[in-house]
Amino acid sequence: MGATRGDSDRRIGRRALLIGGVAAAAGTAVLAREELARLYWRLPGVRRARVEGAVDFGGARWVPASEANFRWADRPDDYGVDMVVIHVTQGDLGSAVKAFEDPGHRAAAHYIVGKDGRVTQMVRELDVAYHAGNRSYNERSVGIEHEGFVDRPQDFTDVMYAASARLTAAVCRRYDIPVDREHIVGHVEVPGTDHTDPGEHWDWKRYMRLVAVAHAAAA
Repeated sequence: MGATRGDSDRRIGRRALLIGGVAAAAGTAVLAREELARLYWRLPGVRRARVEGAVDFGGARWVPASEANFRWADRPDDYGVDMVVIHVTQGDLGSAVKAFEDPGHRAAAHYIVGKDGRVTQMVRELDVAYHAGNRSYNERSVGIEHEGFVDRPQDFTDVMYAASARLTAAVCRRYDIPVDREHIVGHVEVPGTDHTDPGEHWDWKRYMRLVAVAHAAAA
């Protein structure tokens, strides 16, 4: 005797459920493989491939920070980047570079901008630099140091502002970060910090105007 319509519907329903389950499992497996492809390099003894001496900002010189001062990552695949943090070194360029090369320092920024406008990159943007004193902010931001002292406005030269603005604009374009003060912040604004940089002499209005101009010019 043939199956009734209800029996047929139930068989179709079970078949669809089985097919759907297989498809879901296959989809999960694909996602798992993609996740492993992104994260395999975080296993002990494995490191994500890097091009020796490569920089993320054209014209920057590369001086690698100590591996103790940052964490290997693969941003923005594993951590989204939506912020730039502005710092001041409280010293000259040479002393800042030496500090970031020192494994005992336990901190480094991605970039240092000199008073002469030269840009030094010490940590790849892919990686999480220990610059903000806040794990979440470190993971989501690019840190930019500026040579000088917070109480010496003469250290913040025209060429420094211009070079830093071009750098920040490039970072914002790369990660689609809005050019505003919610996403471009000073170290002093990071929750939990005891730092005061970039200080009262940092001209935020001028700086943000320069970043906006550089950002628009690259469009």
